Amino acid sequence: MTVVAFDFDGTLSDSEMTVLLGDRQSVADDMAEITDRAMNDEIGYAESLRKRAALLEGLPQAEAEAAFGEVVLREGAADLIAELNDAGVTTAILTGGFERGVAAALEREDVSVDHIVSNRLPTNGGELTGAVDGPLIEGTKDDALEDLAADVGVDLADTVAVGDGANDLPMLEVAGLAIGFEPKPAVEPHCDVVVTSMAEARETLVDDGVLADR
Repeated sequence: MTVVAFDFDGTLSDSEMTVLLGDRQSVADDMAEITDRAMNDEIGYAESLRKRAALLEGLPQAEAEAAFGEVVLREGAADLIAELNDAGVTTAILTGGFERGVAAALEREDVSVDHIVSNRLPTNGGELTGAVDGPLIEGTKDDALEDLAADVGVDLADTVAVGDGANDLPMLEVAGLAIGFEPKPAVEPHCDVVVTSMAEARETLVDDGVLADR
């Protein structure tokens, strides 16, 4: 038995939720600037997420739901998740993104995972408040993976993490197998394997004995 934990934005999906939301609030350029500052380590992840959420204050909930409806899984992602589920592997999504976008993408493909750890955009009066809450603002993905492994009775050494960005580094560093999905340059040295497709990710999981060959 093992746990396979995926990042979402940039890994299971090539959609970027904050960009889709920002487009509907006409603040996508401002969001991109904040994201660039975070990637250059000028501001931390939590601060960047709060700044981006603040730009969405007043966005109608219906518009937010429409943006979440545009979030799609990457080619082959649903099949890989389904195969892992069928094999009895515990599947998880650990993302700083938002639960409604993750849920919408999974529902569209009629696939599910065992655990989702994500953030939320609160609403009031039918509009986004500009706040953000959830376990992966200040919290990090290594803690989330450790908690999940403990809950299901799996050693960390038997877990697999799949991610691409700086906020995935904590879980990639503690997992037994770290798979980088087109990882950022600063992330790649910390990955055991680098892949560029879900098919390659599956091959890696077969090689590691997580999945059986077919």
